[in-house]
Amino acid sequence: MKKRVIHSIIWTLIIALFWTPLGQAEASPPGIDTKAVGASLIDVESGRILYNVKGDIPMRIASLTKIMTAIVAIENGKLTDKVKVSKNAFGKEGSSIYLKLGEEMRLHDMLYGLMMRSGNDAATAIAEHVGGSVEGFVYMMNEKAKMIGMDHSNFTNPSGLDEGEGHRASANDMAKLTAYALKNPVFQEIVSTKIKKVPNPNEKWNYTWFNKNKMLSLFEGADGVKTGYTKLAKRCLVSSATRNGQQLVVVTLDDPNDWADHAKLLQYGFKYYPLQLVAAKGDTVEGSPWVVGRSFSYPLAEGEAGLVSKKVSFTDAASTDYRLGERGIMQIYLNQKLIRSVPLYDKTSTRMQASDQSAFSFKEGKAYTETLLSRYGLICRLLIQKLFTFSKSEWTD
Repeated sequence: MKKRVIHSIIWTLIIALFWTPLGQAEASPPGIDTKAVGASLIDVESGRILYNVKGDIPMRIASLTKIMTAIVAIENGKLTDKVKVSKNAFGKEGSSIYLKLGEEMRLHDMLYGLMMRSGNDAATAIAEHVGGSVEGFVYMMNEKAKMIGMDHSNFTNPSGLDEGEGHRASANDMAKLTAYALKNPVFQEIVSTKIKKVPNPNEKWNYTWFNKNKMLSLFEGADGVKTGYTKLAKRCLVSSATRNGQQLVVVTLDDPNDWADHAKLLQYGFKYYPLQLVAAKGDTVEGSPWVVGRSFSYPLAEGEAGLVSKKVSFTDAASTDYRLGERGIMQIYLNQKLIRSVPLYDKTSTRMQASDQSAFSFKEGKAYTETLLSRYGLICRLLIQKLFTFSKSEWTD
């Protein structure tokens, strides 16, 4: 009797240890390591963090700051505006594009100097022009960070210089920011440029800038984005690459081996987390006349496709959403965790035409459409300029 009980217990343990229902098996890509103190790997389209080390720990980010500076300026400034170099911007310490006092340059051109050569003089001039003052622009940077969902970041200047103790961002936050910024074609064009010539009003020859980001030449498919270094932050790097229609971003903070680590992490992401179509625009929803209004792809490791599930809810015919054309929502889950919601429409609906252009999500289960800062950029700029038109003595008081 005792032997039978023992035998039963042994078999129960064996089954518990080795038997897992196939529908619940989770993929487990091999481990990978880097020399970085903080690191993050993100899929741009979905916003899924694929790998991180101390991803939510705020750290010094040096000139990676200029990613935020650039996207805020692009969204809220007028690219054809002439930006005048003030005394505050002229001769700014650290990396520079050597702008002259009083020199004027198109905002669009100056953004190339900001991102390709990491000009701190350009960062200050852009901030003063777009935000009315450096303080006003920093306010805009932090508002943008909140809207994107950068919960572990705080900006105190537009350049990334080690000024004060509060200027920090986490690796995951910088990954989210870069994924957001790469959705903007102007930003994408600037950070992928290897050589740029810009008119020089002070000389007979043009400015010629070479991109400091070596990944553009070192890694096949590389298309951005920014280098960074200060004595306190050490080597920082954000890179992006696109292969087979999938774009990935890697962030490393305080990494002495950043070029090699970025190549390794990008290869890892493309190999183990390929982008897969989960919902196709125009697909009919079973049991209804409605169709999926927006395509959705997601990076999935081997075995994860079986963990994807969908839940459909239909819109009340008496609601405003219904009158505006929405017929329902399809919620998509990975391992019972909501990763995206896509709208359902009538197949003849005009809303089907523009539906792929909205929604960009970083937080799983929460879609972010155009931010208020982008939509009402001019209004925000005017308000902020008004707020920060104090004299220096009034500000310190």
